[in-house]
Amino acid sequence: MPPTTPARRTLVAAFAAAALAVPVAATPAIAATPGAAAHHAGYDDQARLAYQKYVAARVLKGVFEQGDTEVVDRYVRPDYIQHNPLAPDGAETLKNLGKAVHQQFPDAEYGIKRVISEGDLVLVHSNVVLTPGTRGQAVFDIFRFQGGKIAEHWDVGQDVPESANGNDMFSTVSWPQTEEPGAPWLTARNERLVTQAFDQLIVRKDLSAIDRYWGSEYHQHNPNIADGVEGAKSGLGAYFKAFPQLKVTPKRVIAEGDLVAVHSHYVNAPGERGQAVVDLFRVRGGKIVEHWDVLQGVPATSANDNGMF
Repeated sequence: MPPTTPARRTLVAAFAAAALAVPVAATPAIAATPGAAAHHAGYDDQARLAYQKYVAARVLKGVFEQGDTEVVDRYVRPDYIQHNPLAPDGAETLKNLGKAVHQQFPDAEYGIKRVISEGDLVLVHSNVVLTPGTRGQAVFDIFRFQGGKIAEHWDVGQDVPESANGNDMFSTVSWPQTEEPGAPWLTARNERLVTQAFDQLIVRKDLSAIDRYWGSEYHQHNPNIADGVEGAKSGLGAYFKAFPQLKVTPKRVIAEGDLVAVHSHYVNAPGERGQAVVDLFRVRGGKIVEHWDVLQGVPATSANDNGMF
């Protein structure tokens, strides 16, 4: 949805420069994926996705709340590929970053709100609070798994501002009020619906897509857009008018149950670096009923050569 002025992710910006490259030690093998001995492919797949979600959450909480380096040795490949522009590649960088954050902010909380997984990808939506009592940052982390370990990482983060619509950036408002994704059999259908809706509304800038794909009861968590369908029409209409050459390029889609995330590159005008954006949609009864997003500007330089996408 329409980007606003983004803030750099302070969690990484404060410490990426202190992440020292040291020789990589051999990492111990991880335990077999739950379901490895199962006889049914469907069960195996669901067990694998559950395992990936567990590992992603375990690594984030362990590294940034406890400075736990062993969790990196166990679950992250030594040749870990990093797309955060403020951190170099490698598992050792992640270990040193976690130790630095925990030392400087011992009460930091990586407040995970929802986790979804599809294929070899996991998306984690979190409220990262370094100092208790502050609003912190809204962050989406995306991990790619290879051989049961985390092999690659993308993220988007922004400071949490005051909300213009009464909804915070994390809660679930639509019924049922749960952060858990819906039934697995819903995934493919909802992924198709959101992919079509996103293409027509955001990529093609066709506001009539809202009438076709959005529910009459629509809850908005972007803090700068009014709640409801009319808020979406008004906000997006003004955005498209202000940036008639807007180009949005979806990079990856991750879906599970009734939750579908689109990771995209928004460029308001030719020649700009643009913004990395993750839009997360909730689908109920064949209509989009809720939306969360996080926005971050693409910087001029990066600590790695991988780009943000």
